[in-house]
Amino acid sequence: MPRVKRGNKRVQRRKKILGMAKGYRLTKSKLHRSAKESVDRALRFAYRDRRAKKRDFRTLFIIRLGAAARENNLSYSRFISGLRKAGITLDRKVLAEIAIKDPETFAKIAESARAALAAA
Repeated sequence: MPRVKRGNKRVQRRKKILGMAKGYRLTKSKLHRSAKESVDRALRFAYRDRRAKKRDFRTLFIIRLGAAARENNLSYSRFISGLRKAGITLDRKVLAEIAIKDPETFAKIAESARAALAAA
């Protein structure tokens, strides 16, 4: 059976890992074994944190909405409940942006939520 020399593929694979490790310090950017460990770890963190980022931002939107709703004499839960009953389907991200950039519009939205709560 002929011998297989892995030259080209091995070089390409190592080059890819070292390219991803560019900017790391010391041996982590120079030596393949250390670079591979660091890149694997970094990719695991990146995968995990892409999901954590969504949770973190949703939490931030909820905190902002709660603060803005309290300024309009509503709790967060009553505000969201009123929006559902009023048929307003804006998501939390958009509502948080409105609360920050345009408080007058948010006050109108909160008023319609309050009215829907009173009607139900």
